[in-house]
Amino acid sequence: MTLGWRVAYEGKTPPPGSVVRPDERLSWPRTVGLGAQHVVAMFGATFVFPLVMGLNPQLAIMMSGIATICFLLIVKNKVPSYLGTSASFVGGVAAIRAQGGDDQHVTGAILISGGVLLVVGVLIHYLGAQIIHAVLPPVVTGAVVLLIGFNLAPVVANVYWPQDQWIALITMLVAIGIMVGVRGFLGRIAIFVALVFGYALSWIVDRIFGRITSYDASASHDTKHWRVNFDALKAAKWIGFPNKTSGVGAHQIAGWHFPEFKWAFILLVLPAVIALVAENTGHVKAVAEMTGDDLDPYMGRAIAADGFGTVVASTFGGSPTTTYAENIGVMAATRVYSTAAYYVAALVAILFGLSPKFGALVAATPGGVLGGITVVLYGMIGLLGVKIWTENRVDFGNPLNLVPIAAGVIIGIGNTSLKFTDNFSLSGIALGTIVTIVCYHAARLIAPPHLKAPALAGAGGADGPTEASGPPSGVKPRE
Repeated sequence: MTLGWRVAYEGKTPPPGSVVRPDERLSWPRTVGLGAQHVVAMFGATFVFPLVMGLNPQLAIMMSGIATICFLLIVKNKVPSYLGTSASFVGGVAAIRAQGGDDQHVTGAILISGGVLLVVGVLIHYLGAQIIHAVLPPVVTGAVVLLIGFNLAPVVANVYWPQDQWIALITMLVAIGIMVGVRGFLGRIAIFVALVFGYALSWIVDRIFGRITSYDASASHDTKHWRVNFDALKAAKWIGFPNKTSGVGAHQIAGWHFPEFKWAFILLVLPAVIALVAENTGHVKAVAEMTGDDLDPYMGRAIAADGFGTVVASTFGGSPTTTYAENIGVMAATRVYSTAAYYVAALVAILFGLSPKFGALVAATPGGVLGGITVVLYGMIGLLGVKIWTENRVDFGNPLNLVPIAAGVIIGIGNTSLKFTDNFSLSGIALGTIVTIVCYHAARLIAPPHLKAPALAGAGGADGPTEASGPPSGVKPRE
C-alpha cells in the first residue's frame, strides 16, 4: 500500500463518463474541494447522532476523522469511505440511559461492540463472506434493523417532541419536503438543512414570543427556558480540545472520558453489530459496482476497520462509527472515487474537532429541532429493515420466515423484558435480537423440507435469492 496517488486527466475535471479511481487523484485544489464536499455530506448526521445519544459532538467529529484515516489504511486505500457516527447504536444507548447508565457506561458498551465487529471482520476475511449469509440471512438482518429503529419511538414521544411540539412539527415537515421535493446534493443532506432551518426558526421564535415553558431534558421536568441558549457558546474557546466529562448521572456534561463496562449494558448495544455488518457489506458492494473492482477480498477488512474505528473513538468518549451512504451519493454524482479526497475530509473533520466553539454551537441545538429530525430518522432506520426484506424478496407467506421474526420484532419494539436475577435482565432490542436469531435458526432445524427449500437465505418464493446469491442488503440509515 502507498499513500501516493497517480494524477488522472492531468489533474483536471474528468471527461463525461470517465471516473477517477481510488488510487488516482485530481489536482490538489480540486481534491481539497471534493474532500470538503464529503465533509458537508456526512456533517449533519455525524453530529446529530452524538447529540441524540448524549455524547459530545465536537469529540465525535474529531474522532470520525481519526477513524476514517484508520479505515483507509486498514483497507489499503482500496475502499473509499468516510466513517461518520452510526445511527444503529441509538436505540441501545437510549436503553442504557433509561436504566441509569451514564456516558462512561455508554462508551464502554460501544467499545465492546466495536471489538466484536472487529473480530467478525477478521473471521470474514479468513473464512469468506459466505459466513455472513449463513448466520444473518436477509430475513434476520431486516428484522434487527427494523426493531432498532422502531424501538426508539418512545424517545421521540417522551423526550424530544414535548420540548417544543410546533418547532418539531415544522422541522419534520421541512425535512420531508426537502427529501422528497429537492433533487441533487441538497436533497441528500436534507436532515442537515432541516436542522439548520429549525435552529434558526427557534432563535427567531425566541425573539418574537420569548421563553417557552415545556419539558427541559437537562432538568428532567418542565421549566421556563429559551429554546436556543448561547451561554456555553459565548464561554467556549475558539481553539482547544473537547473538555472532560463533568457531572454525574442525568446532569453530566458530555466530553472526553474513559469507558466503564457493565454486562447488562453491553448486551443492549450488541445487536447494532448485526446492522453494521449489513451496512459495511452494502457499502463495499456499492463501491465495487461503481468502480468495477472486485472488492470481496476487502469485505472482511472493511468490517474489521469499522470495528477498529469504533474502538478507537469510544476509548476516549467518542461515538460509534460506520460507513456513510451520503458519501456514496457524492461519489456517484462526481464519479471521483479517489481516497485522497477522504484523507482531506478526515483532516478537515479533525480541525472542526479542535474548536470548542463549534462543539458548543452544535450542543445548543434546541430539543424541539431534534424532535422533528429524530421522528424522521428513527422511522427511516426501521423502514430500512423493510427495504432489506423487499430487496431480497423475503416471503412472509412462509411460516419459517413469519413466526420467529414476528416474535422477535414485537419483543424488541415493545421493550419486553426477561428477568433472570435482581441484577440482570434482557429487554427491548437485545432480547428481540436474540429471539429473532435463535428462534429463526431453531425453526429451520425442525421445519420440513418444503418450508426450507424456497427460503435458503431467509428469502421466500421460488425465485427468491439463495444463500449463494449475495449478501443481505446493506442500505444505510441515512440514505
